[in-house]
Parts: sequence; C-alpha cells; structure tokens
Amino acid sequence: MFVKHGMNSGFSSLASSAVLRRQQFLIRSLKGYSVSDKIRMEAVKCLSGGASLEANAESVLRTITPSLDPTRHKGQAGKIAVIGGCREYTGAPYFAAISALKIGADLSHVFCTEGAATVIKSYSPELIVHPILEESYNISGVNDEGKRDISKKILSEFDKWMERFDCLVVGPGLGRDPFLLECVSKIMTRARQSNVPIVVDGDGLFLVTNSIELVSGYRLAVLIPNVNEYKRLVQKVLGYDVNDQNTHGELLSLSKQIGNVTILRKGKSDLISDGEKVQSVSIYGSPRRCGGQGDILSGSVAVFLFWARQCNSAAERESTISRTNPTVLGCIAGSALLRKAAALAFEHKKRSTLTTDIIEHLGQSLEAISPAS
Repeated sequence: MFVKHGMNSGFSSLASSAVLRRQQFLIRSLKGYSVSDKIRMEAVKCLSGGASLEANAESVLRTITPSLDPTRHKGQAGKIAVIGGCREYTGAPYFAAISALKIGADLSHVFCTEGAATVIKSYSPELIVHPILEESYNISGVNDEGKRDISKKILSEFDKWMERFDCLVVGPGLGRDPFLLECVSKIMTRARQSNVPIVVDGDGLFLVTNSIELVSGYRLAVLIPNVNEYKRLVQKVLGYDVNDQNTHGELLSLSKQIGNVTILRKGKSDLISDGEKVQSVSIYGSPRRCGGQGDILSGSVAVFLFWARQCNSAAERESTISRTNPTVLGCIAGSALLRKAAALAFEHKKRSTLTTDIIEHLGQSLEAISPAS
C-alpha cells in the first residue's frame, strides 16, 4: 500500500462512494501499464493522498520480485547492460553491473573503453566486458571521415547485442570525452528505437542535460540525479534555480516538461515522479556517504524496472487489471533496497563501511523482504 504523510490510508478513509468512483476512473485513465490487483489497490490508496506520498516500498518489493523457479532458464531473470567505464573511472560501472547480479539478474554486461576493460574484468569474472568504446586521445590523428567510420563500427558492435538486453544503464564512469559521448548518444537513440528501457546516471546525466531530446517523451527512461545534477537539469529544462520551497511541484513540472520521463531525485528522502504524482522513499539508510552508492542504485533500478514490467505482463492474463507505471515501481524498489542494504552494512562495519560492503548485503536485504520460496 501507499501512505500519505500524516494520514491514514485505505478505503475506510474515503469520504464517499462518489470519491471512490472518481478515483477508480482516475486509475483507468492513467497513462501507464497494467499490473496485478494488489498493485491496483495500492494505486487507489496513492490517489487518495494527493501529490506527495510515502511509498510502502516493502509491499512493492514483495509484489514485483519473482520467486526463484527451477524451471526457469538463464536470462529470464534479466539481462542488464551498463554503458560506462573509461581510463579514469572503472569502479562505477563495476558497482552498477555487479549490483544487478547480486540482486538477481542472470547476466550483466559492461560496454567500456579498452583502457578500462582489463581493470573491470579483474574485479569479477561474473561480468561480460566489451571494450568497444573509444576516447578522443586514442584517435587524435584520425580525420573526420575516419572518426565517422569508428563511430559506425562502435554502433554496429553494440547492435549485435541490443536485442538481448532488458535494460541499459548509461553513465556510471562514462567520463565526458566528446567523441565517446557522441557515440553513446547514438547508442541511446538506437536503444530508444528498440524500446529498451534506459536508466541514466552519473555522466549520462551530463550528456542528457545538454541533449535533452535523447530522452524527451521516452517513458521507458529513468533519470537518477543527485543534488547538483538535479540543479543543472532544472536550470536547463525549467529555466530557473531549484526552489526548495516547492520540491514536489518542481519535480512534477520537470518530469512533465521532459515528456513524463520518470525522475528519481536522490536525497534525504528519495523523490520519484513520472509527471503524474510524486512519491517518496524515506527508509533510513546509513550516515556513511561513501562514493559508489548511486551506482548501486542505478543497477538496482534497472533490474527492478524489468521485473516490474514482467509483473505487468503476467497481470495482463488476469481478469481484473489496472493501469499504473512499472517504471515508478522499479524506482521505489531500487531506492528502498539500497537504503536497507546500506543500513545493514553500517550495522556491521560502522564508519568503515564501503560500497562493496553494501553490495554484499543486497541479497540478504531483499530476501528478508521478499523470500525466494
């Protein structure tokens, strides 16, 4: 269920049957995707609360996390690709990709530069690493026509894998090299044409802020900005500085202006909006703010986004279905799980907690909420 701040949720709180009928009409009118009756009940409670709502993330986690099934084969629990990793940054793409595996995805790929590939491979043999991206320093002596050929080759190499992926994570450790970003822009455009969900984080947000058309109107895109990245987005899209007195309204406006793209604004409470409403996840995490936790979040959201869409597909076979946005559910689940894992890691490691410690507690945290059996 979802609970409004300071209010008792549930159908008993509805003032009249007319209100209930109006809310049911709103649910049928939502521009989203079908989900199970359980989520339908949660959506009604959401709509009874107005624009700012606290999500009962544990309920969402239990609903969308698939049970472990011996009849399933490799790949059915998710195939995730991370686009990122350059000479300077190798940890971020690893954190995102390995987190996806630790949560329960079956396969996790990393597309990076050659200079990052060997390092990332050394972190874990579980990851499938593709050293296909190029940075400007490697092709400084190449003319414009040669650069176009290299760009086409990179896109062709990625195209060989595109149809296998259930979600892309763009940005962790990507860097800001102009040629690399140009190639990633083309990859994002191709993924959008193929209706592959895209989670954008880190340097991917730098790219998107300067080329908002890459995600504008694409409802399978998720942006996960931190405080500074959010400020830049607001300034670019809305044309003014962040207004801390109108946090929820501003986030709604930002999402709507980008075409109802889902935005997960990281903060003391994570705020999530698809332009229809704002929901928050305020589960206490950890006072330890070591770098890399955002990369865990992006990898987690990618997996949960796919699982939420699978839950939707299953619900289409049921007699009673409603309409909501599984992308939002994926964000709620990813945010909550990271916070719970961070709290558990801090309980054991205290001030010495590192991102790798949090990753090691992802499975335990998810299992405590949504048992495999």
